[in-house]
Amino acid sequence: MKLFLRMLVLALLMSSFRASAASGARAWLDRDSMQLGETVTLNVEIDDSTATAPDFNVLLTDFRSLGTQSSRQVSMTNGTTSAKTIWAIGLEPKRAGSLVIPAFVMGSASTDPLTLTVLPAATGAQGKPGDSIFIEISADPLAPYVQQQVRYTVKLYFSVDLTEGTLDEPSASGAVVQKLGRDKQYVATLNGSRYHVLERDYALTPEQSGSLDIPALGFRGSSPDNSDPTGFFRRGRQVGARSNEIHLDVRAKPASWGAEPWLPAQSLSLTDETELPDEIKLGEPLTRTLKLRAQGLGFEQLPELELKAPDGTEIYPDKAVTQTRDDGTWLYGERTRKFAIVPTRPGKLVLPEVSVQWWDTAHDRIETALLPQREITVLAGASTGAAPGTPSPVASGPEIPGTGAATEVVYPSADGGLVARRWRLVSFVLGALWLLTLAMWWRSRHSPIAIRAAGMPPPPLPGRSAFLRACSLGDLVGAERALVAWARGARPEIRNLGELASVLDDNAQREALDELQRVRYAGANSEGLATRLSRAFGSGFGWHDPSTGDTESSVLPPLYPRHS
Repeated sequence: MKLFLRMLVLALLMSSFRASAASGARAWLDRDSMQLGETVTLNVEIDDSTATAPDFNVLLTDFRSLGTQSSRQVSMTNGTTSAKTIWAIGLEPKRAGSLVIPAFVMGSASTDPLTLTVLPAATGAQGKPGDSIFIEISADPLAPYVQQQVRYTVKLYFSVDLTEGTLDEPSASGAVVQKLGRDKQYVATLNGSRYHVLERDYALTPEQSGSLDIPALGFRGSSPDNSDPTGFFRRGRQVGARSNEIHLDVRAKPASWGAEPWLPAQSLSLTDETELPDEIKLGEPLTRTLKLRAQGLGFEQLPELELKAPDGTEIYPDKAVTQTRDDGTWLYGERTRKFAIVPTRPGKLVLPEVSVQWWDTAHDRIETALLPQREITVLAGASTGAAPGTPSPVASGPEIPGTGAATEVVYPSADGGLVARRWRLVSFVLGALWLLTLAMWWRSRHSPIAIRAAGMPPPPLPGRSAFLRACSLGDLVGAERALVAWARGARPEIRNLGELASVLDDNAQREALDELQRVRYAGANSEGLATRLSRAFGSGFGWHDPSTGDTESSVLPPLYPRHS
């Protein structure tokens, strides 16, 4: 009886051994201990080539999956064919501690459970010069002012081949980080070891004063594993490195700064890109282009450029043109703005100085970018004969028949109140006679004949300022629209440039309109046309006088006549 029991136990043991050998399933990790932030590879092998893949979803509670690969190998020994399948999955632990990888059941086979020890992430740097891979970071300056650019540089050194890898991007609460330029790659020798270097540069701008910590950066990658004779595990050996964190002491702007916009820059320039003339004619627009450029600041940090209107002028600012660029090390913010200045009276035109206060971070002091005051002489129109500085008289109307009232002469002022004062004064003097002669007065007031007879330039009409502003900015489309609108104030029947040209006597004006139409509708060269238009029409329109009776016989009737 005892002999029978011994034989039964032996048979059971042999059966269990054969079942385990037949299953041929096993699992292993490429390492049993690691630090949080690193990766590990789990391998599962089974001798049965028809087995289904393991269910790796059970691992997602404690791990992040980095991808799975599989391979099937077939071999023949002494006429016997065998096959096995291997699965490999990359894992990144979600937490530190002792993590259990459960057994995997594949058909009749199963693996043994595994245990992985995950240590907390290191607080200091991992890797140093002399190691196969390490990270070097630098920040300059370490005690910046608030809103000052900090140059932040990351260098990854590696002396091994890398098949893949990920380098963290810097980030910090309370700071704006912007990558500068492209990655730089070169070779360096440190302590006798030769390294490949990947360098990245960033602009870091603190948004508030106080203590600012920039977290450490990490690198995770893989290198070919020469210990794998089959070459199957293409993920290779896991490698990584970690930098130190950077601490900044951000200073507030100095108490002596004042209420000006805070501009901490490495350098700053304010330039006038216009060649200002010494003299201009009354009504001739002057375009002034100002440009503000700062090294170490984005354009969003620069103030809007403003230009105060000098006495005796009208000023029309254009929309600012802005941009931020970099040279791989510094940010360069730029603001450019055009101003159209139209003098409204002859004499001395004083362009006041323009200044921008900024903080020179290179020398730690207040600086001022300054454009000095300029003086330009505004000449009266050629037909006035008035000396500079003398207002040009403008006839308010002809003598009123039967009243003996002489033509009143008034002087224009920069406040544009001439028309209102003329209406009040003439209404008060003439009273009821005004109603009888209104039509005659209105026609003579807008008549170029009356204006020429008095030897005076025409008073400003609606649309003139818009026309001159468009010419000064080189906007030919806007100049065309404003010119037609201006002309319609005196001749409501005018609808386009062709109709305007047909009622003008001034050859220079007609030629300018012909050139404008060729540019707008025939693609002709537009160079210098805006200046030519402003000079031709700056003093008003040279209307054709229908009473002369010299209408050109070559003028054809309109193709689409108006219907009453």
